[in-house]
Parts: sequence; structure tokens; C-alpha cells
Amino acid sequence: MYRVWNFVTGYSLLLIIGAIIALVWANVDVNSYHAMVDFVIVDDFFIGHPHLDDTGHVHRTLTLHYLFNDLLMAFFFAIAAKEVWEAVILKNGSLRGKKAATPLVATFGGMVGPILVYLGLAAVLGSDTYDAVKNGWAVPVATDIAFAYLVGRIVFGAGHPAIRFLLLLAIADDAAGLVILAIFYPSSELAVEWLLLSAFAALTVFFLANWLPRKLDRGNELRANSTWVRQKLHFWPYLVAACLSWYGFMMAGIHPALGLLPIVPTIPHADRAFGIFAAAEEHLSDLLNDIEHKLKVPVEIILFFFGLLNAGVEFNAIGEPTWLVLAGLLIGKPLGILLMGALAAHVFKLGLPAGMRTIDLFVIGCVAAIGFTVSLFIASVAFDSSTMLHGAPVQDAAKMGALFSFAAAGISIIAGKLCRVQKQSY
Repeated sequence: MYRVWNFVTGYSLLLIIGAIIALVWANVDVNSYHAMVDFVIVDDFFIGHPHLDDTGHVHRTLTLHYLFNDLLMAFFFAIAAKEVWEAVILKNGSLRGKKAATPLVATFGGMVGPILVYLGLAAVLGSDTYDAVKNGWAVPVATDIAFAYLVGRIVFGAGHPAIRFLLLLAIADDAAGLVILAIFYPSSELAVEWLLLSAFAALTVFFLANWLPRKLDRGNELRANSTWVRQKLHFWPYLVAACLSWYGFMMAGIHPALGLLPIVPTIPHADRAFGIFAAAEEHLSDLLNDIEHKLKVPVEIILFFFGLLNAGVEFNAIGEPTWLVLAGLLIGKPLGILLMGALAAHVFKLGLPAGMRTIDLFVIGCVAAIGFTVSLFIASVAFDSSTMLHGAPVQDAAKMGALFSFAAAGISIIAGKLCRVQKQSY
């Protein structure tokens, strides 16, 4: 990304505004709120929520909720995938080599800990509760990168090595979250043969718009073919491929919000990484960074509507799933990150960044407990809206847990004080 602070305040501010409006609206007039969420844009369309009609034919309805959650949120996940791709593949990528080992092991702890706490407490509450909430085990796994960075700066200061560690952990966490969404939360009955369409789109656009022009330009300093493709076609071949890939994911039954992920690696990119959310990327001219820059404002607007369409939960929906999600985030995250991070640093001898203490891992875990965006997204796909527990919708209760995870911000500040964190500026 370009300027981290602008990224955080831009994306986060509109998302928060949308969520607050949704909460107020749902608690003032829940019927009109849901009428807005379920507003039908086109009935019997080629994309949308699938339904079986009386003849057994699949009938799709494009609603406002589907438009943003399943279609437009694909751009948000594409941006996240871009950061993961660069961090793993490019020279000096943040997730390459030994420097990423301890954060990756800590990430594993930050995923397993919440799952164990969530499912363990659900089992203690009885079989009825466990059966109702078990499919939401991934809700407390996620870390909201933007909000975690914002709170991390407040707790550690912008120059503390824990900030880099936190960003590595958060981006790896979200990468794992994308895999979990694809594997464990299909949007409909799987038809994996449709993934061939996504693979075909990705391979074709890479060959025709990326590899072939560069191949033809070998030995030619003017790079006439690559320049022509870049200037005349720009992002259009990749947009066409993205549409085909997204449609393939939808028809395959894998959540279509992940449909652009196969296209991201095919786009011409920089030769080296400057770090996650590095300001230096503002000056890069490669197509991948250029596309990301152009998507910034549209994605901000998309996140506003995502918050508006997903955070509208009545306060009387608070129940056991709310506390289970919160316990997974607020207890499982810090303990999992502390235990596995310490194991990696001291038992596996992978070490910690210079200037970081073992106790800082616990504070990082508290910051990483802010789930919000991705937790809210997973809650919306993990539970059917008709699933009930003690007469209340499980989905709404779980969403409330994701929203309440903002409490981790206050807990992180307190934990930082108690653990004697020394704030460091640049």
C-alpha cells in the first residue's frame, strides 16, 4: 500500500461509519434494515444467491447483500492477496526466509488458540450449544490488519520492532483465513470442475498479456511489445480474466469473494518488495501497484457498504455465541501467540527481532484479537440465518462477538502499560 496511516484511517473510518449506522438502524427499525439488506436488484439472474425452484432448476437472485459480500468484496480480498503474494515471492519479501519464521509459528498459535477456546467452551456449555455453534470455529481466528496496525501504533509506537512482527502475523493470519474460507465454507454444493475456468483465465491472461510480450522483447531495450500492452490494454485483460475467474468460483461453490485470487499473481509486479504497506510503493510504476492504487477509493466505499450490510444486529441477539467468539479472540489469541511465539523463539532457537521481549508477544496477541472485518465476514458465511440457539439467531450473536472484539483495543493499551512496553518512534 502507499501511506499506512492513510490506508488505516481511510478504510477503517468508512467501515466503522457503516457498521455504526447498521447497528443504530437495526435497533431502531429492524424490518426496514433487513428490507434494505435483502433488496432484490435482479431476480432470476445469472449470478446471485442460488435457490432451487419447483422444477429443480437453480434460480439465482442478485440482492444488495450478495452484490457487496460476494462480488465487490472480491476486490478487498484481492488487495490482501496482493500483499501476501509480494511478501512471499518477491526479493526482500517480509514472509521470506528465517526472519518470518517466528511470526509464522506465532500465527499458528494465534489460530489454534482461539479455535480450542471457542470449541472447548462450547462443549462445556452443552451439546445443544456445541451443535449450534460448531461451524463457526473460524470466526475468532481472523485478525483485522488495519485496526490491529492502528492499535499497535498506539501501544508500541511507530518505530517498535513489534509493529513489523504484528503486521507479518496479521497478513499471514489473513492468508490462512482465505484458505479456510475456500476449503471449509463453500457457498453451495461443490462443482470443482468449474475451477478449470478460473485456471484457464489465469493462465491465458498471464501468457498473452504478461509472458509473451516480455518474451518477444528479449534483447530489445525499447520493450515495444510490453509497452504497447501496458499503454493500450492496461488492466482490461486482467479485468476480463478476473470476471471469468470469479464466475468459475461461484459456479464451483467456493465463496466467490475469493474469485480474484488466481489472477493476482498473473499481473506484472515489482521486482522486489518494500514491506507490507510500504510507503515506497507509491513510486512504483508496475501494473499491480497501479491497479491497487486505483482500487483504493472504490474499496473504501465497498467496505462502508460491507459494514452497513453486515453489522446490523439487534442488541437482544447477544448470547452464548457472542461470548464464545469473544473468548476465542480475547483469551485464545494472546495465549496462543505467546506460547507458540516463545516456543519458536527460545526452544526452536529462531529468536525474536532485536528490541523485542518475550512478554511483547502477549501484548501483540491482545492487539491481534481485534477480529472485526474478516471475523464479521466469516460469521456471515459460517452460519445460516435460520440457525437458532435458545430462540435467537446464532449468526447475529456471532457477529456481535466480532463487533465487540474492539474491546481488545482497550485491553491492549492496559496490557502494554502492565507489561512496561517502551513506545518507540521512528
